[in-house]
Amino acid sequence: MDNALLNRQVVFFAGKGGVGKSTSAAAFALYAADQDRRVLLVSTDPAHNLADLFHTPIGGEGITRVAPNLDAVEVDVHRETHRYLDGVKENIRRTVRSTMLDEALRQIDLAAHSPGAAEAALFDRMVSLILEESQAYDLLVFDTAPTGHTVRLLTLPELMGTWVDGLLKRRHKRNRDYSHWLGDGEVPDDPLYDVLSRRRQRAAAMRDILLDDQTTAFVFVLVPEYLPITETRNAIRELADWDIHVRHLVVNKLLPEGVTDPFFRERLAREHRWLARIDEYFPDLHPLRLPLLPGDVDSREALDQVAREMARALDPGR
Repeated sequence: MDNALLNRQVVFFAGKGGVGKSTSAAAFALYAADQDRRVLLVSTDPAHNLADLFHTPIGGEGITRVAPNLDAVEVDVHRETHRYLDGVKENIRRTVRSTMLDEALRQIDLAAHSPGAAEAALFDRMVSLILEESQAYDLLVFDTAPTGHTVRLLTLPELMGTWVDGLLKRRHKRNRDYSHWLGDGEVPDDPLYDVLSRRRQRAAAMRDILLDDQTTAFVFVLVPEYLPITETRNAIRELADWDIHVRHLVVNKLLPEGVTDPFFRERLAREHRWLARIDEYFPDLHPLRLPLLPGDVDSREALDQVAREMARALDPGR
């Protein structure tokens, strides 16, 4: 059995829209749960599919049991953005002079619609789930948004850490200068510095988790076609620039070898060429190959079938 994925504590599934990323993440989570692992399946994709896959209402607030040993949550981007900014507002109220408070809060409200606000909120929720729920579960499986969004989300710990470091240095200098001005050498209490320090610690903890190959794994899902392969190759390179290394692929929706229709024979020949290209582009990655099913994954029975195929890919001896 290939335990490289099963023995991790956090597994991220990523990939281009439409390649079967959510289905693959759900199938892996079902497989892990069947191996007596306590699993939490998390969707951070704004276009959630988990509730449809499991035919069970799944909310963004509470955690829902969807199968034995398997719970799920769909993170609501809009709710998390407002919750995140409400927390920022609370910190602002404690650190900004009353004469500036109204303008500061107005700027925070405007920030809700700015680029990056949703990613920051999702990151905050993701960190909370990983740091706080890891005691209750053996494995957290993340079904992420399409590739570009995922890359931005996973590189946030480094970006946020660098940004907060700059703020902390400036805040420390301000506090030191203020203590010299008072003449007593006492560094004044600074709630904002404390808030920034906690945020820096969380970003550092998250980055340590993402970079730990023994704790975290990244799986890119693709189909043997030009655009998904190219997008996956570019994303893996970009993540490697941030020292985040992808080790696994799911090559999805493969045609059966025994097709006889001329149209499908041509498609199969093209598929073989793209599979050879995948082997060439990703020689160090572990590919898990899943077949194209006769029908859609539109029922729990169909999802269970994908989970069985995932189990065979992970454990060929089954």
